[in-house]
Amino acid sequence: MLQTQLSAIERKKGRTMRVIFNEEMKAVALNIERMAELVAKAMNDAGNALLNADLESAQAVIDNDTQLDSLENSVIDQCLTLLARQNPVATDLREVVATMRLAATFERMGDLTSHVAQIARRNWPDCAIPSQAKETVEKMVDFLHVLAGQLTDMLSNRDVNVADAIIHGDDVMDKLHEHIFALVEGEDWNGTRKQLIDLVLLSRFMERIGDHSVAAARQVVFIVSGFDPTKKPEPDKDTVVA
Repeated sequence: MLQTQLSAIERKKGRTMRVIFNEEMKAVALNIERMAELVAKAMNDAGNALLNADLESAQAVIDNDTQLDSLENSVIDQCLTLLARQNPVATDLREVVATMRLAATFERMGDLTSHVAQIARRNWPDCAIPSQAKETVEKMVDFLHVLAGQLTDMLSNRDVNVADAIIHGDDVMDKLHEHIFALVEGEDWNGTRKQLIDLVLLSRFMERIGDHSVAAARQVVFIVSGFDPTKKPEPDKDTVVA
């Protein structure tokens, strides 16, 4: 009889802990989704500031970066508390750890968009983009605009299909980045040294935003499936390859 009562108490305690964990993870997930929304907005605003010499948009990106820093700290604190109090294992542990990585990734993306905005602000009222590079930079900004929408969709729905599209679409940004380098190294380049430096930095910042988006997508895949897309499964050693 006593053993039965103890078992019932343990089961009730387990259910209570489960409820608490789920509620706390919901709070963490809301903060991560908010980070994704802020990053997406920063990507769009930074692109607008760059293409249109929009000082207001540039300043908004720079000012709002502190919100991302604060949210990152909150998410990490929440996750550390969960690890200490709940001692999660298996799927739960995977979600907590991956969420911490997502927070750090989004914070870094916020820094990069701020760097883009700072270059746009520094060149105002002139446009920071030399005429020779305008078409390529416009394509990079368009790519970031699409990517911003994919990020929010991916996080809000935990959609691995969107995550996969982000991962496999990054080659487009890489090629645009390479084109910028080819442009400034070519014989036809006639920009100033300052334009060259700003252009190379802008291209690098946007290319890195794409890379960090891929990192975020991989973490979402890891949370949902447990599969790390950075690692390809190795074939069985006994398998005969034709």
